Parts: sequence; C-alpha cells; structure tokens
Amino acid sequence: MEKKACGCERLLVGSGDGVLEVCVDSVESALAAVRGGADRLEICGNLIIGGTTPGVSLFRQIREVCDVELYVLLRPRYGDFLYTEREFQMILEDGRQFFDLGADGIVAGCLWQDGSLDRGRMEQLRRVAGQKHLTLHRAFDMCADPFQTLEEAVGLGVDTILTSGQQETCIKGKKLLGRLIRQAGERVEILAGSGVNAEVIACLAGEIQARAFHMSGKKVVESRMIYRKEEVSMGIPGMGEYSILRTDEKEIQRASAALRKVAARQPASVLPEGSCQ
Repeated sequence: MEKKACGCERLLVGSGDGVLEVCVDSVESALAAVRGGADRLEICGNLIIGGTTPGVSLFRQIREVCDVELYVLLRPRYGDFLYTEREFQMILEDGRQFFDLGADGIVAGCLWQDGSLDRGRMEQLRRVAGQKHLTLHRAFDMCADPFQTLEEAVGLGVDTILTSGQQETCIKGKKLLGRLIRQAGERVEILAGSGVNAEVIACLAGEIQARAFHMSGKKVVESRMIYRKEEVSMGIPGMGEYSILRTDEKEIQRASAALRKVAARQPASVLPEGSCQ
C-alpha cells in the first residue's frame, strides 16, 4: 500500500493486488473516487451517454487535485466507432494535447465497417501515446471477433482492453471475459467494466480470476435550483435537468475494500462456474 496526498491508502498498480479504475466526468466525482480508493481515473465528459472527450479545463482541474494516474477518453461524439477523417484528426490532436497537460494514458478505439479493429488508426494512437498507457475501450465490445481483436491489440502494443464480455454488463458477459483473461495472460490487461460494484468484484475475482475493474459508482444528486421549469426538458428521456450524476465515495470504498480482500487471499480459490448471477 501507499498513501495518497488525501491520506487514503491505495493499491499499487502492477503489484498484483488488482486495479480499480473509476470513470468520472467532474472534479467532484474525481475527488470522491480518489477518497474512496480508486487506483486510477478515466476522465470523460458526458458519462450519461457513455462518455465523450472531456474539456481541457476539466482535465486541468482534476490534474491539480488528484495524484493518481489519469487516463483520458478520446471519443468526439456519441455513437459508433467508425470515425470520419476529421473526427479521427480530432482524436489525435486531443490525445497530444492531453499528454502535454500531464495525462498518463489515453482511452480510445476505432473499428471498420465490418466490425474488425482499425489497425491503421490504432497504430497512430499507439504512436501518439508513445511510452504512456493506451487502453482499447469498449469499441472492443462491438467488434466481430473478440479473440482475433485481442491478438491484434497485443500486436499493436495496447496495454489494456476495457470490456464487458460483449454484453450489457460484465456479469452477463463473464463467460467470454473469463476466456479473454485466460487468452491474454500477462500480455495485456483485461479490465472488466459495466455494472461493477463490490459484489461483482468478489464474484468475478473468484469465478474467472478477474483482477482489474472499471466502474463509475454513480449516484443521483438533486439539483440545488429552487426555481424550476418542469415543463421544459433539454436532457434525455428519464434524466431531467434537476438530477446530476456524481461518483458515490461510499460505493468506491466498498469496491476498493472488496478488491483488497481478494488480494489478501491470493492465490484466490476458483469458484464454481455459475456462482455469479
């Protein structure tokens, strides 16, 4: 363990203890995640639509107050991962800019129309990252052949693959996740995401030997607005202007504690298949 500036303990990334990555889209959420025990943060904008490239000012403020590793999502828009040339140039330019500002890694992914990995563009992203971290995000979950894509990612020098096992949640995708973890070995980190909480960490660590997890741990915070125009909506269905998503520090604490318990009893006993529902 080591101490953070905030006085919280955190697991050392790469120590074999496991990794807890938290995705955040505000300074308030970043601080809550770090206090809760996050090993590293993925900085995003607009998590309510799956995340987009964050603003420079957001990154700068988080960099000033958080001493954990910061990876930045590069996703210029909502939707698929088949980008126009101008969109891809935005991704490259944003990546360079965030590294200049002190990012420790970037999170990106590009596909072809047939669902295969766009190796040419991923090679360019690898060059932009240089010696820093490159995560292939959940574009992986939309690819046609996850096993071939994993091998291609390894060949390209990708450091981490974020995946739910090509399902809505990592619990539903645990069978494929387990196969991917075994295939990857020590060559690339398989980061389990979507629906992660303390209980999921305990289950997947025991059943498929997952050791790296990605979560938001979000809660809904009520707006401080007194005057409200309820008949006007500028948001998305089911989420109005007077509800704000923030990382729940207690949820991160619970997840971090679950990961520490897993690390304390390594090598973990393998649970029977089907233990996690």
